[in-house]
Amino acid sequence: MSNRWLQFFKSAFELEPALHPLDHRMAKKYVKERLVVVYSELRNDPLALERAYQALNLEPRLGIGKDEAPTVFELSLPESVN
Repeated sequence: MSNRWLQFFKSAFELEPALHPLDHRMAKKYVKERLVVVYSELRNDPLALERAYQALNLEPRLGIGKDEAPTVFELSLPESVN
């Protein structure tokens, strides 16, 4: 019984594991594909596409709960909009 409690407290105080670099690359690729679909003028301008991606301020975090994906990328508004 005490081993169960020890595991409970140990897991409660553990830091979240780091996100895998592959998750970052896949998400970046997907977001850029969606940006090109929505804003067709970015299709032939890789610099503008990268600036548009950077302006989104995506922040990765681990998903919580049963209904969320393991990795979730939250979107933050640019500083000029706030």
